[in-house]
Amino acid sequence: MAVEEARKKIIIDTDPGIDDAMAIFLALQSPELDVIGLTTIYGNVYTTLATRNALHLLEIAGRTDIPVAEGSHITITKGTKLRIADFVHGSDGLGNQNFEPPSGKPIGQSAASFLVEQAKLYPGQVTVVALGPLTNIALAIQLDDTFVKNVGQIILLGGAFAVNGNVNPASEANIFGDPDAADMVFTSGANILAIGINVTHQVILTDADRDRMAKSGGKLAQYLCKILDVYFAYHHDAYNIKGVYLHDPTTILAAVNPSLFTFAEGVVRVQTVGISRGLTLFYNKQKRFAEVTEWSDKPSVKVAVTVDAAAINELLMERLMHS
Repeated sequence: MAVEEARKKIIIDTDPGIDDAMAIFLALQSPELDVIGLTTIYGNVYTTLATRNALHLLEIAGRTDIPVAEGSHITITKGTKLRIADFVHGSDGLGNQNFEPPSGKPIGQSAASFLVEQAKLYPGQVTVVALGPLTNIALAIQLDDTFVKNVGQIILLGGAFAVNGNVNPASEANIFGDPDAADMVFTSGANILAIGINVTHQVILTDADRDRMAKSGGKLAQYLCKILDVYFAYHHDAYNIKGVYLHDPTTILAAVNPSLFTFAEGVVRVQTVGISRGLTLFYNKQKRFAEVTEWSDKPSVKVAVTVDAAAINELLMERLMHS
């Protein structure tokens, strides 16, 4: 029982997505984590397909006991013009493999209501790992004002701190997906740890790593090698690197072992309009400003600054190859 208690309860808010597939499998293969649910969001694909893919991935992993709650189909400001990254992940989100539909169904509850309920059920014990735009998390905050106190931690993949974005020079994809929701989450007072692309772009799964995974007997590694082609092709083309960035798996490993990162603490605000919509700006609190501004009295969050990329890569490879 003691071991069970030591496992960190996590809910993964996800838009699967090839690197989401890797992240979900990695979480399920991590003895430190107890995945108590998946919530779905648009991003790599539309929400309906994200739900289908989440159910499919749980079937592949033999974990259909884990509930899936479908999330929002629109942004927090009711925007319906969504940016969907199917050109990165394939039109089905999983490398154009066109898998059979899963037999599972999502639960009747919305993602926001599931997040609120679980945080209430296990106050201070639930870590939400958010791998897509932050709409569901913002909706949970709107739905219940005790959510930010009840939730243990929100580890989010988002932002480009002091580096260029990956949607445009200003903005990273998850924040750009719903900047208003992101600003609401960052200023909510919840215990937040942001893993930005300034860190995840240092963690690369190389072509050679993929070959090693393909040769391993790991069931999940074999599955991933099948869906990774589209993702590798995109990275070769867009970034001219022989490998892929491990955004989502790195964020999962921040829940497993935060000591692989260093962090800075400060206020994060998100630009919600104009040419730099989606920009995340970190205020390190080194200067005390006399004027009252949009930054005054805002709660601090943690932002990842460095990462032990080799250790992250090794953990990922080892856990997936022994699946």
